[in-house]
Amino acid sequence: MNRWNIPQALENEIISRDKNCVYCGVKFGICGTRKSKESWEHIVNDERIITRENIALCCMSCNSSKGAKLLEDWLNSKYCVKRNITKDSVAEVIKNALKNPPKLETKCA
Repeated sequence: MNRWNIPQALENEIISRDKNCVYCGVKFGICGTRKSKESWEHIVNDERIITRENIALCCMSCNSSKGAKLLEDWLNSKYCVKRNITKDSVAEVIKNALKNPPKLETKCA
């Protein structure tokens, strides 16, 4: 489990799936800047939702810009408009989260 409580198996799955930023599409590691450095992202800003539908890799620039904003609000921000990041240009995992936002699963006693 990493410091964000992501189990190793899920971490490996996400690393395998997300080779580019799920928002802007930059390929990770192409240069030595923050722009191409990957960071863990909770698509819905709830650190308790640790599922393949809510955990993704994005570049540090997008992660910093999104912060705690709601996904829909952030996609309308100046940052996204300037970079042509739209609900149609993002990765499939983000498109799916927009259609069906990940939720915290509650367990019945």
